[in-house]
Amino acid sequence: MELKDLEKKYRIDDLKLEGKKVLIRVDFNVPIVEGKITSIKRIQASLKTIQKVIDDKGKAIIFSHLGRVKSEEDKINKTLKPVADELSKLLNKNVIFVPETRGEILENKIAQMNEGDVLLVENTRFEDLNDKSESKNSEELGKYWASLGDVFINDAFGTAHRSHASNVGISNNIEVAAMGYLMEKEIKALNKVLVNPQRPFVAVIGGAKISDKINIVSSLLEKADKVLIGGGMAFTFRYALGYDVGESLLDLSKVELAESLIKKYGKKLILPVDNAIGINFENQPRVENGNTNPFKINVNEMGMDIGQYTIALFSSELKKAKTILWNGPVGITELDNFKHGTEEIAKTISKIRGGYKVVGGGDSIAAVEKLGYESAFNHISTGGGASIEFLEGKTLPGIAAIHDK
Repeated sequence: MELKDLEKKYRIDDLKLEGKKVLIRVDFNVPIVEGKITSIKRIQASLKTIQKVIDDKGKAIIFSHLGRVKSEEDKINKTLKPVADELSKLLNKNVIFVPETRGEILENKIAQMNEGDVLLVENTRFEDLNDKSESKNSEELGKYWASLGDVFINDAFGTAHRSHASNVGISNNIEVAAMGYLMEKEIKALNKVLVNPQRPFVAVIGGAKISDKINIVSSLLEKADKVLIGGGMAFTFRYALGYDVGESLLDLSKVELAESLIKKYGKKLILPVDNAIGINFENQPRVENGNTNPFKINVNEMGMDIGQYTIALFSSELKKAKTILWNGPVGITELDNFKHGTEEIAKTISKIRGGYKVVGGGDSIAAVEKLGYESAFNHISTGGGASIEFLEGKTLPGIAAIHDK
């Protein structure tokens, strides 16, 4: 989305909220273990939007999903009640929690709200239990939820790539649909990478499956000066060049596409030159195969992480950059002895002064947070799949549905 197109959309600051019932879609899909939230970052990310509604004397009616709900048993572990409790603490005010997604109880609670009140509706995906009404963007459900409010603010960038009843459905059936502060921040931050970035522009793309990231690699090769490939997806590119990759992760259906990208973009594409190897998908002593010529991983061995020579190669490219985009780990970060490469990339980027640096993807962000490098990045994206599709240049339904002024 070009900035000129963004300017055409309603934003929260364009709305008069006093006395209005303000429906807010957020992404409170937080990790919960034994009823306790283990990271509140997604809740914190939308606090500015919620507080704006409170300060402007609106009535904040909040919608979010939490995980996937496939059975009645899932509903026990996927309730938003712990989120309501945490939100109350963060806002320093009572948050009304309604353990329903529709019906008289919910409608009565909304009718009783005063200006500045905050109400959290139960997990929108409870509506998926029988007929997938939420995830299939049921017209009936979208109209019903829209009828509960006067205006709609979409602040859930993390679900912007989905066409659900709680984002697109509400937008299509309400008088005004605007973007919240987090949504606007995410779009502007990613736009800064894609549209006229400071150069050199270097992207680091990792992750296990090439099928998940091949489109973003293809898109970034058109825009970036260098694209560094790590993680399991790198082996499909190595195989396309005719090298032995042993038992490493390989997607034969993408070899031809990888070969065409290599031919088209040549030196723009930087691949690992060595790896930490293992014999199975388990933690084991870290052994590196060195910078062999030609590149080779032996039969019965698999690449688990980038090696020291690749770390040095990637670091050298990153230090030249004025714009950096990092999405996805370059090794198997779930295994202690194979997260070294990802942590070294985080360290390298964090030490670079100046320029513009963006990180996205759960494992990449986890490495940055673990090492305490959050402040070294200009933007940490909450988007996940939405960020990837945005960077691929796709139109995201949740953003497209926000009304033009």
